[in-house]
Amino acid sequence: MREGIHPQYDTVKVICACGNEFETRSTIKKDIKVEICAQCHPFYTGKQRVHAAAGRVEAFNKKFNRG
Repeated sequence: MREGIHPQYDTVKVICACGNEFETRSTIKKDIKVEICAQCHPFYTGKQRVHAAAGRVEAFNKKFNRG
C-alpha cells in the first residue's frame, strides 16, 4: 500500500439500542450507534416468525387462474 493515501483504521465501539456494546475496527473516528445487533435481532435470537407464504401463493394462483 502506498503511504499517506489511506485513512486511519482505528478501534471503535459499536453501541446497540438494546445496550449491547462491542469493539470493531473502522475508519470512522467516533462510536457507532446502531438500532439492532446480533444480540437483539429476531433471526439470531430464535424469535423470528415464519410467514405462511403458501396460502398467499395459492390465493394468487386461484385469482389469476394459474396452475
